[in-house]
Amino acid sequence: MNYMLLVYQDETSPDRPSGCEGLADRLREQGSYKAGGILQPTATATSLRIRDGRRLLTDGPFAETREQLAGYLLIEADNLDEAIAIAAQHPCATNGTIEIRPIRSQP
Repeated sequence: MNYMLLVYQDETSPDRPSGCEGLADRLREQGSYKAGGILQPTATATSLRIRDGRRLLTDGPFAETREQLAGYLLIEADNLDEAIAIAAQHPCATNGTIEIRPIRSQP
């Protein structure tokens, strides 16, 4: 089963890791890595909403929060417990949050 690991950090914190520090390479060797990326800061974000057929653009992220979406990993794991074990290896888990979400199968 595929899982999306959404990495949240406080982008103003001087203690935040700058990447996943070799985790993607280790997961690639294990056959668990599918894709991943580090996002630019929220100041570069543009949010889009379509309401009543009109396109509304806003500079910045969708929501103001203490932690911001900083990156993602798409992994393959046998079950949620294995996905949690993989997420626990991410350096950002020690000072941020890793959201683990299963990917719904396409028919």
